[in-house]
Amino acid sequence: MDIDEAVALTQDHLAEEGGTMGDLLGRFRDRISPVLIGDPQWERILECAGKLPITMGAQPFGFELPLHESRPVADFGVSLASGNRSGDFFEERARTDEADETARAVCRLFREMEAPDSPLRDIVGRKLMLEYDIDAAPGGGNSLPGIFLRPGERALSGGAGLRKDVGVVADALVSAVGWARISAERENVERVYLAQPEDTRLDSFGVFPSRERTIRLAVMGFKSQGEICSYLESIGWPGQIPAVEAVIARFRERADIVRTGANLDVREEGVGPTLGLTLIVKQRYTKDSRYWLDGLTDWDPFLEAMRHEDLVVPEKVEALVDWVSKPTTLFAKSGRYILLRGIHHIKLVISGNRLSQAKAYVYMVLSGAVSP
Repeated sequence: MDIDEAVALTQDHLAEEGGTMGDLLGRFRDRISPVLIGDPQWERILECAGKLPITMGAQPFGFELPLHESRPVADFGVSLASGNRSGDFFEERARTDEADETARAVCRLFREMEAPDSPLRDIVGRKLMLEYDIDAAPGGGNSLPGIFLRPGERALSGGAGLRKDVGVVADALVSAVGWARISAERENVERVYLAQPEDTRLDSFGVFPSRERTIRLAVMGFKSQGEICSYLESIGWPGQIPAVEAVIARFRERADIVRTGANLDVREEGVGPTLGLTLIVKQRYTKDSRYWLDGLTDWDPFLEAMRHEDLVVPEKVEALVDWVSKPTTLFAKSGRYILLRGIHHIKLVISGNRLSQAKAYVYMVLSGAVSP
């Protein structure tokens, strides 16, 4: 059984368990520390999730946890795909509710993905991700979510000459959210790609329709501190390179960092001043069948390194240690499920020439494709 078949089977089973993601999340409250997500915030997440189909539990979903913030707040993220139950929900919403701007944006992407000989589908497949700004949006995430595409079908590797592909993905996102195309913005996105060293990849594209306009790019796979700093200089990042060097150097002293990634905000006028650093302790490749499996101790050295940062709330790091767990068997009326839970990545945000934020991105995913 391939992954799409397993997702479809799981979605069929989940449809017997309830109607919304709020129904599903409500069963997991005792598995999520109140230090990470407090009760008021949890209620707002449930309100947001209550507008999404329970079938989304068959694809990765999770939370953005600000480790620098003393309040136990979080944002909420989900995955979906054209052609399965989660995608069908948004197709139906777009047909029946013209005011649902999120559904309309999703369906614009679906139409481009499903077009004959679609270049977008050849690059990103049929999947996308939504990120709801729960804490920033009164009423439990009523603003338009961030929308992300990942080149899972064709890797956008540095030095591969895939400038046209980069433009295809950027244009698709811009059009999906109703923005006018700006040639200088696209040129800057392409320039950021063309400057990538070999053996790096453009790992994701994102837009945030409810925020100031920018295209968020994640460039992954830098092998050394020198390589990423040279890259930032070459694309004209306006921040101070020594601030980046200082952060990377002290984490490398405390943990085995196998690769480094950069999260960049690209605008019409160039690259924005805020930089997200993703220090990778475990390489993840989209096509890897074990992509969503963490070893129980993979993140321990990095979390220990985080404890040395004055910025970080120690109690949140302690709670995060317990997030990674073995695959867990759950029983429900529709059958058995396996719950996977882990840390996808931790992002260190540099702004104002200092480390200003630290965010953990944690995931959960259910599979009902369990052998008897």
